[in-house]
Amino acid sequence: MSPDAVAPRLSVESAPHESRRDGDRRARSMTSEHAVRTTPWVRLEAAAASARGKRREVNEDCYSALEGPEPLFVVADGVGGGAMAARASRELVSRLHAALDGRRIDALAVRNALLAADREVGRSIASHTDASGAATVALAAGRGRMLSRWLVAWVGDCRVYRLGVGPDQPAELLTVDDTYWHLSETPPPGGSRDDPARMVGNGAVSRPNVDEVSLRGGEMLVLCSDGVHKYIEPLDLSRVLRQSAPLVRRCSRLVALARARGSSDDATVLVVQCEPRRARLLWLAAGGVVVVALAIALMVLA
Repeated sequence: MSPDAVAPRLSVESAPHESRRDGDRRARSMTSEHAVRTTPWVRLEAAAASARGKRREVNEDCYSALEGPEPLFVVADGVGGGAMAARASRELVSRLHAALDGRRIDALAVRNALLAADREVGRSIASHTDASGAATVALAAGRGRMLSRWLVAWVGDCRVYRLGVGPDQPAELLTVDDTYWHLSETPPPGGSRDDPARMVGNGAVSRPNVDEVSLRGGEMLVLCSDGVHKYIEPLDLSRVLRQSAPLVRRCSRLVALARARGSSDDATVLVVQCEPRRARLLWLAAGGVVVVALAIALMVLA
């Protein structure tokens, strides 16, 4: 791990997964999770909500356990119609954390972890079936003591947004979907130009997308699967997440809003928000001033 990364010794407050019925005859469940981490420098809050789609027997989305030791968050969407989609998404999240937790994280490390996961998930699926199986993914990893810089990575059509502090400011899309249309490629017979052309697990990934972005105090990063972002506009996303309710409840409201607007796919949203611990920073700054003053005094007396 980088010396300026968040250390494993974090104060964490977490809430376990909560399940509830949504009234559908098939009793689809929504799960949610919340965690708060503190360091001497920042308070990092994370929340997530996920719901199974109407046509699914299991939720084929997967996301990181929020109480992990690192500021590393992943959302994966098992590709519907692919073999063992739920297995692909869960293995992808697990393998990315195994490759990156406790290590120095930079753009090269993230790319290598995604490429290795592409091979390993493909082998795992192949050991159970001759059909192909894969998942799309979005990843965010915080850097530095203040977590003011984040690596954002993606393959396929999972997305990452950044929310400013203004209540009427639309969410800013930080990723570009790897669709056949965007990549100027022809989809297979029966496919759509809006389908993901790149996925992890089918050997189609040659260079995963990785960018570095800034995150100021109070801003949010939002990772979501297409079961959410295809049905919610950036301004609506911002308005829901800037409400006064607990963050985990706001995540659940986003999934519910996607459902109300016609989403029948698995739907997942994961939000992280970082706030500097201003009182602690002021205390440290005051201590530094005292030390400097004492040093000057000693020099004068000498």
